[in-house]
Amino acid sequence: ELQQKVEETELLKMELQMLETERVRLSLVEEKLMDVLQLLQQLRDLNISKRALGKILLSTLESCRDPQPGKAHLFEVLDTLYQELTACELLQSQPMEKAQGRQSLSNPLVISC
Repeated sequence: ELQQKVEETELLKMELQMLETERVRLSLVEEKLMDVLQLLQQLRDLNISKRALGKILLSTLESCRDPQPGKAHLFEVLDTLYQELTACELLQSQPMEKAQGRQSLSNPLVISC
């Protein structure tokens, strides 16, 4: 009976570790998603054309067509989309303080000091 309790405890520890790993993964995905949404908001404020935005999205999907082994596909797509958005010429042409000002105003989760 004691052996059975030890085995159950070990099983519960493994399940807890798996849950913690999944929680960390989801937290990383959530952070990347927030970054992507913030960039999309900035581009919307800059009146990016639907055509340009569509090209960015299609480029992202094309480059993520074949998932990388050992990498979460969802995170890979979000990361690639983030990189594509940050490379957008509209964002590059914005003065840094103006872009940061918009960022803090448009995202209620950002607190400026």
